Amino acid sequence: MASRLPTMIDISTKTPAARRARAAARLRCSAAVVERLREGSLEKGDALAAARLAGIAGAKRTHELIPLCHALPVDFANVEFELGDHEVRIEAEVKSRAATGVEMEALVAAALAALTLYDMCKALAPDMTITDIRLLEKTGGEHDYRREEEA
Repeated sequence: MASRLPTMIDISTKTPAARRARAAARLRCSAAVVERLREGSLEKGDALAAARLAGIAGAKRTHELIPLCHALPVDFANVEFELGDHEVRIEAEVKSRAATGVEMEALVAAALAALTLYDMCKALAPDMTITDIRLLEKTGGEHDYRREEEA
């Protein structure tokens, strides 16, 4: 079986369009970790603020992390958090006016925000788990997508 070399997709003939993607991740953790996040009382500081900034920065640098991703102008990126009893739900949104979608940028933003929370909380609870990194929605391309959320 012949090996096929990885190839970047040619988007030079595609017309730029408004693109949007949302992605999510989940940090499963103890109630004590959630409480410390609510209070902003971790030794390293405000983990939610740091994770938001890390996610936004990751969205802007996705092409440097994933070899075949195109460098896109990120017009907007944000990360939001919802604190549950034993988890932090993370949602990232990215927008661009480009010739290709921003799904990977949204996924990287959600994953990097989760990794940053893990890093900032690991001294308190190294048994946390990052799960459910997934694309929720993408619009503006040839094929829009919306995930039917699980109950």
